[in-house]
Amino acid sequence: MRVDLFDFELPDGLIAEHPVEPRDSARLLVVGGGGGLEHRIFRDLADLLEPGDLLVVNDTRVIPARLIGRKGEGKVEVTLVQPAGDGLWRALARPGRKLAEGTRIDFAAGFSATVVAKGAMGEVTLAFETGGADLTDLLDRHGAMPLPPYIKRREGPQAQDRNDYQTVYAREAGAVAAPTAGLHFTPELLDRLEARGIGRVTVTLHVGLGTFQPLRVDDTDDHAMHSEWGRVTPEAAAAVNACRASGGRVVAVGTTSVRLLESAAREDGVVEPFEGETAIFITPGYRFRAVDRMVTNFHLPQSTLFMLVCAFAGTDAMKAAYVEAIDERYRFYSYGDACLLAPASQSSRDTVSARDPVELPLATS
Repeated sequence: MRVDLFDFELPDGLIAEHPVEPRDSARLLVVGGGGGLEHRIFRDLADLLEPGDLLVVNDTRVIPARLIGRKGEGKVEVTLVQPAGDGLWRALARPGRKLAEGTRIDFAAGFSATVVAKGAMGEVTLAFETGGADLTDLLDRHGAMPLPPYIKRREGPQAQDRNDYQTVYAREAGAVAAPTAGLHFTPELLDRLEARGIGRVTVTLHVGLGTFQPLRVDDTDDHAMHSEWGRVTPEAAAAVNACRASGGRVVAVGTTSVRLLESAAREDGVVEPFEGETAIFITPGYRFRAVDRMVTNFHLPQSTLFMLVCAFAGTDAMKAAYVEAIDERYRFYSYGDACLLAPASQSSRDTVSARDPVELPLATS
């Protein structure tokens, strides 16, 4: 499938630099199964769902994975990407080309790492002198939140991002990017959802930076999807299966929850306990097995996330939704507004293919 079918232009002014306050006052575009659109506020989610529905949220916790260190007299910026064993992390580094194997990077007194390998794309593997909880503590003290590159911070990292770029239910440390659909929830909204009889269960997927990166190939068949570690506990799997068996709807909060549930689901839709790496790549034509509704943000062009929402709600419906969102000045990306998506029919989902190109009518001046 051609990657450029999922391209569009977005005015810079619609890229959110900060979240709205309170979080649940963000706008919510409801996309119906037939492509109909409704403009709401995120706190309306409690009224849009039904008693017996089940929210599935990702409780991963973002670690302060961006570090500033020194190599001799030179400055080095490091962003941790993925753990590779006790004390080992794959990372992006600038300037990476000047970091030879064996180079030591000092981040603070008693806190350093050594380059033990270099990758073909300039990434490095770092060996820290400590791991586990001790390394987590050092990152908390010396690291900054790994905000996406489209969020500009000319004055450097802001302390408020430690709170803003974290869901209120974050618990399991390990992500280097936030599951951003969950950023809109507040304790008050969670209480309203519970009072209405809408359940909630947590799963864990440690989000990596690759989730938000545009594809660098011309065809989706040539894309090697990044892998991420996830876990669906037996209790979470049982709750999902019980919801569907009783006629409720499984509402996945974020594409991370969707990818994890679909990785754990059998062909018949039963979700089994899962723990390990997943590299599932969902594009139009995929048959969803475990998810009935999706809460998600507005995504980057030519990204795997935009392809996933097109696969779920239908490509034509999502093209129309993004045109409407741009016209109505919705806020995009990690700190932006949200969508509530209903699934399209299978025929609607399959409208885009390599042999049936559809040009996205999303260019704006």
